[in-house]
Order: sequence, then C-alpha cells, then structure tokens
Amino acid sequence: MANRRFDNRVAVITGSGRGLGFEYARLLAGLGAKIVINDNGSALDGSGADTSVAQQAADAIKAEGGEAVACAASVASPEGGAAIIQTALDTWGRIDVLIHNAGNTRFDPLAEITNKAFRALIDVHMLGAFNVVRPAFPAMLAAGYGRVVLTGSIGGIYTMPQTVHYAMAKSSMIGLSNAIAIEGGEQGIKSNVILPGAVTRMAEGIDTSQFPPMTADMVAPMVGYLAHEDCAVTAELYAAVAGRMARVYVTETHGVYKPDWSIDAVAENLAAIRDPSHNFTFHPAEGGFGEHLGQSFGMIG
Repeated sequence: MANRRFDNRVAVITGSGRGLGFEYARLLAGLGAKIVINDNGSALDGSGADTSVAQQAADAIKAEGGEAVACAASVASPEGGAAIIQTALDTWGRIDVLIHNAGNTRFDPLAEITNKAFRALIDVHMLGAFNVVRPAFPAMLAAGYGRVVLTGSIGGIYTMPQTVHYAMAKSSMIGLSNAIAIEGGEQGIKSNVILPGAVTRMAEGIDTSQFPPMTADMVAPMVGYLAHEDCAVTAELYAAVAGRMARVYVTETHGVYKPDWSIDAVAENLAAIRDPSHNFTFHPAEGGFGEHLGQSFGMIG
C-alpha cells in the first residue's frame, strides 16, 4: 500500500493553532511537509488576538520532529493574507499547498443581525480565503503546481438558524474553489472544498451530547488527500464527519422547455420542473458552464 508523503512540500494552513487546522498541520508535518502555522489567536467570535497560539502550535510540531514556522497575521486583511503567504516564500522559497481553515463563529438572528456582526464572519471566512488565495495563486502558477483546500461547511449547504453570516461565507467557498480550479487547471493547480464535521471549540452553542465520536483527526485524512500531489479531483466538495467520507455536489433536473411561459404555466408544470428522475450533474472544471447552456439550448425544438 502506498505511503503518500509530502517530502519537500511547503504547506500554509490558516487557523492551524488549534482544532481542525492543527490536526491538518500535524498530519502533513508527520509526512514530511514544511508547515506555516497561521493563527492570530482570536476568541471564538473573532475578537482579540494571542500571538502565542501560533508559536505554541509550531513548537509542538517541531517537538514531534516536524518543520514549522509561526505566523500570527490575520487573514481578515489583504496585508495579513500577503504576509502569511510571504512567510512561506521567505522561509522555504515556495508554496505547494494552501489550506484555508481559519474561522470564527457566532449566532445572530437574521432579523436582528448588525453589519458589524455580519462582517465579523464574512471578513475571516470569505474575504480571508480570497486574501490568502490571491497572493498564493501567482506563485503556484509560476511553479506549475498547487493544491488548495478551502473550508466550507454543511452549514453553508443546508444552514442552521441564526447563522446567515456563516452560511453565506461558507457557501462562497464553492465559487472561489471553482475559479481556482478552472483558471489554474492547465498549470497543475487543483482546488477542492472540505466540509468538515468535528467537535471543536467552534461547536460551542450546539448540543453535541448525542453525537458519536467526531474528532478533528477523523477529518484530516480527507484534507491530506485533497492536498496531496496524487489528488485526482478538482472543483469538488467533500464531507468528512464522524468517519463518513462523501462527495457533495450540485445537480439539476431535466427541466421543461416551452417557447412561452406564464406564471400559471410555471405553477402547472412545477412538478415536472422539479422531477429528479433524470438529473444532470455538470462538473465546473470540465466545461460545466457550457454544458449547462448546451443542455438548455438543446431542448429548444
């Protein structure tokens, strides 16, 4: 059985001072990767900072025989994102893997949420992803190689109450990952989204008393595969929760063609429009946009 390793690979992992991110770092470092541990040490809601969090995690990696450096810059600003990627370039002269895991959480009812509360999550999850991808992508293009793993969430697919900011931020990872995969595919860059389920400090406020074992190290192997040079997929979403690994994807029904529609006609044909018995699943990195249009145009009599 192959023992897939990361020798001579450099991985930047945001939010890796604790929880899921640290388990990703620990796994990759144990398989030979050089790791930039990025974490600004903020509280669960994104407030405050503690630069010791990243350093302690890097020290723990080194104590286990791995190579790691700490960077406490925040992903929430373009300058912070650039500094995180530059840490890898300055230390080892390259970046092969980017895992955007940094995140925060809070619960706010849609009818009451403030702009400040909304931006507290959007800036870290969504803009944070762009802030590290943007400086990393040119370096990967120049090297002709790259693996990107963005952290989405089942909460961004199915959503929970009082999490509009989290849901919007996490669902945005799909579009960013597709863009990376499409624009970087010919240069050896692959990008995928992990939808992790684990009981970490991010689970505060959720009743997990009836959950089965859901530790962060149970998610790490899927992330490790998506980050590896042997990864055979791109522009896809993978769930990893409580030992279950699954692909998650968008599909569409066959649909109904009519040359003229009215509101009443839509109502009368709704069952056929929604009929899932003959679905089409188009792959973003394999011409999905064009195939969708082709399927639509092809139904014209």
